[in-house]
Amino acid sequence: MSVSGRYRESWEGFWREAPGRQGAVFWDAEPVLTAGVHLAHFEPLLVDPGLPLVDLGCGNGTQSRFLAAHFTQVIGVDLSAAALDRARDADPDEQVTYRLLDASDKGEPENLHADLGDANVYMRGVLHQAAPEDRQQMVDGIATLVGERGRAFLVELSEAAKAVLVGLAQSPDGPPAKLAPIFAHGIAPGEVADEAVPVYLGAAGLTIVASGDLPLVTTEYRADGTRIELPSKWWVVGRTA
Repeated sequence: MSVSGRYRESWEGFWREAPGRQGAVFWDAEPVLTAGVHLAHFEPLLVDPGLPLVDLGCGNGTQSRFLAAHFTQVIGVDLSAAALDRARDADPDEQVTYRLLDASDKGEPENLHADLGDANVYMRGVLHQAAPEDRQQMVDGIATLVGERGRAFLVELSEAAKAVLVGLAQSPDGPPAKLAPIFAHGIAPGEVADEAVPVYLGAAGLTIVASGDLPLVTTEYRADGTRIELPSKWWVVGRTA
């Protein structure tokens, strides 16, 4: 099986076994702490807010449904059919359109762009979970989706997150309950060097419009009752500044 095939099967297994309730997955934090915070950085920099918004790596659609209250058309896309099944079940009012998509497969973003035209893109914590050999292709796929008028908001774990994750994984009591299934399914977050993301973006023809640091908020807590937050960086990018 190819790398991308193993990756897809890992995610299918994870989402088939994940509890259905919101917040039961490690990264499925409340939108007010995630997409809501990101929107304040992203929305003022959009060239055309009326473009469709693609939530890339939407998972069970928690953030997609929040974003649907702010954008006319939201498309949640994910590599996993099981994740999209969860998203549709949680969206009986059909606020969002969901679509299976592998952003690292050149043809799939091209087909979506052919259907939508230029789009704005929201992606939270997906690149670091991809295999290293797929990361440039994934960013190239984002460039295809934004086209000439769209912009993308990307947030990814910073290098400093590795020490936090290693510490959690090596805890004497084992990793936190919501982190353990990620390791068990072979999709443990990988390391992306802080300086690598701008290189990927530049190679894809994207310009960084703004950037900064924000924690990636999780749904898990430490023994002392504090919520686990992972150091992360964000970028707003487009074809032109």
